[in-house]
Amino acid sequence: MAQSPPTASVNRVRGRLSRRSGSPGLQPYDFHRPIKLAREHVRLLQIAFETFARGFGTLLNTRLRAQCQVSLLAIEQLTIEEYIATLSNPTMIATVSLEPVGGSTLLEISLPTVMTSLDHMLGGPGGPQPERPLTDLEMPLLRSLLDRILGELAYGLEGLVDVTARLGGIEYGSQFLQGFPPSDLLIVASFEMKVGNEECVATLCLPFASMLPILRNHGTDIELSETELAAKRTAHRNITQGLTSAPIDVAVRFRPIRMRSSDIVGLRPGDVVPLAHPVAAPLAVTVNDTTFAHAVPGNHGSRLACLVVPGPKEDRRS
Repeated sequence: MAQSPPTASVNRVRGRLSRRSGSPGLQPYDFHRPIKLAREHVRLLQIAFETFARGFGTLLNTRLRAQCQVSLLAIEQLTIEEYIATLSNPTMIATVSLEPVGGSTLLEISLPTVMTSLDHMLGGPGGPQPERPLTDLEMPLLRSLLDRILGELAYGLEGLVDVTARLGGIEYGSQFLQGFPPSDLLIVASFEMKVGNEECVATLCLPFASMLPILRNHGTDIELSETELAAKRTAHRNITQGLTSAPIDVAVRFRPIRMRSSDIVGLRPGDVVPLAHPVAAPLAVTVNDTTFAHAVPGNHGSRLACLVVPGPKEDRRS
């Protein structure tokens, strides 16, 4: 059977990934999001999500009696705000509780794919479906299917953590996500999902803050290949070289003094301000208001300079 071309939603996910990972040259560093998933952590998640995708696809084939396929597309680290921007409306978003993992887990599937799945469950041929909320008869069928899907999710995550998955509320759009803090981080797994002729990109979101300790506890025994080890060493060397050659503003300071605001306002050229710094006390050498050394003032030829000396505590220990 000839393979159908990727849908527009699949192409959007692939395009987003290629823009993030395929651009040459320097990559921007987000200081608001310094913690990123390590390669070994992504590897652990990939194994878990691929296991989930296989079970998910087999379950759909069995329950819907239609040609179904689910495959992992990507694993990304996104904020709530970035994730909402990737969603289309209307869509089905189910909230899930994974105990003992904290936070809310989200399972999102496009509404046309959900309606097509329900049509197959009821013996229908699939095909174009109306975009509307589910009826009171359709909702129990969907919840039953989602419960079975969550069972496959718990099985896929067994290698990381034993969880009990419980289905919560079901929404029909991303509006309810507006109540979440927009900067909260998510681990977003995207899956290419096919139910008959209907295709979409389904997403599974796990709370980043809750999953990171679990991944760190399981990431210490991962064996990396020689290529991965070489890439890790190269990255460490490049970061080290970049940090050692980065210019830093250094200040040599006297001890601070306290003055009244009226005295400061009344200062004129030629006024003398006593510093109250003992003559025998060294000056503080600081970076970003943090003292890391002590020095005495002097000169080097015609230029001002300072000589680094032991600090007061170092001097007493000697």
